[in-house]
Amino acid sequence: MLEDFGDGIWVANGPTTSVAGFHYPTRMAVIRLSGGGLFVWSPIALSPDLRRQVDALGEARYLMPPNSLHHLFLGDWQRAYPNAEVYAPPGLRAKRKDIRFDGDLGETPIPAWADDLDHVLVPGNLITTEAVFFHRASRTTLFTDLIQHFDAGWFDGWRAVVAKLDLMVAPEPSVPRKFRMAFVNRPAAREAVGRVLAWPTKKVLMAHGEPVAGDGQAFLVRAFAWLIK
Repeated sequence: MLEDFGDGIWVANGPTTSVAGFHYPTRMAVIRLSGGGLFVWSPIALSPDLRRQVDALGEARYLMPPNSLHHLFLGDWQRAYPNAEVYAPPGLRAKRKDIRFDGDLGETPIPAWADDLDHVLVPGNLITTEAVFFHRASRTTLFTDLIQHFDAGWFDGWRAVVAKLDLMVAPEPSVPRKFRMAFVNRPAAREAVGRVLAWPTKKVLMAHGEPVAGDGQAFLVRAFAWLIK
C-alpha cells in the first residue's frame, strides 16, 4: 500500500469518502525526518497492513491533518500511536474535541521538523485554511484540497456537471472554483501563495489527484495564475 515517492517520502492511497454525495479518493504521505521518526501527513483509514508498513519505516512521531476537513481518521491514528504528537491546523481544535492536540499549527515552523519541512498557511478562505507543506529533500509540495484533479469519468449524472463547472475535471490539476470564490481576503491569500511559489518545487502531491512528477514550480504558477496575476 505504501509506495516510495523518493528521497524519504512514501505515499498511500485509501478508500473513498463521501462529502455531500461526492466521492473523493484519499491519499496520505509518510515522511522520514532527518532527526528520526516519521511525519504522517493527512492520515487515511488505518488498516492492519498499512500500520505494519508504517511501523517498518520507523516510529510515527507526528500526525498532521493539513486543514480542518481532513480529520476523519485522525482519532484511529492517535489511538494506535498515543505517543505521536498532533498539531491542529486553524479551525480543527474546536471541531474535534475528542482529539488531544499537542499544539496549534501557526506560521512559525515547528522545530522538530523544520530541517525537513516548511509550511505556509493559506488564509482568507471561507471553506478552510489549508497548510501547504514543502519537503526539502524530495522538493515536493503537498496540497490537500486547494488543488484537485479527477478523471472525466469519475463523477456521473448531475455531479459530473457540477464537477466540470467547478474545474475538478479540468485538463490538469486546478484550484476548484468553489475555493476560488471562497477567498474573501485575496491579498492575504496572494501573499501566502507567493511564498509557496518561491519554493524550488519539483513534484506536487495532492490528496485528490495524481501527482505532478516534474516541473512542479511552473505547474503551480499556472494553477494559481488566476490569483497572482
